Amino acid sequence: MSITTTTHLNFRGDARAALEFYRSVFGGEIALVTHQQVYGTTDPAEAGLIAWGQVLADDGFHVMAFDVPASQTYDAGDKPVYVSVRGTGGDEITGYWTGLADGATIIQDLGPSGWTPLYGMLKDRFGVTWVLDVAA
Repeated sequence: MSITTTTHLNFRGDARAALEFYRSVFGGEIALVTHQQVYGTTDPAEAGLIAWGQVLADDGFHVMAFDVPASQTYDAGDKPVYVSVRGTGGDEITGYWTGLADGATIIQDLGPSGWTPLYGMLKDRFGVTWVLDVAA
């Protein structure tokens, strides 16, 4: 028996763009299902929103996302979640960092730290905070 945990991010209208961006950074396959397909939403402002979406890569990267409809409350908060990406090599982590850094706010520059050869933290263009490091 085994389990897997997957980060599931909630957005207000940005789930599609966020998942497309994460696919451009991490690779893998993207799956998108709209509110119209799942809930039968006919309001043009919400029919194309994402009811369920994911990016799944062969190397194990997996993230899911959802657009919270206007009828439900949504508050992204200041630091609701950190997504941690840990790799075994510096080149791998640096590549992911470079992709995520486009349009991001750098919280901690990518570099050596006291506990790992490479560590960095940023808030991406969608407001999601990512922690990237190399396994020590």
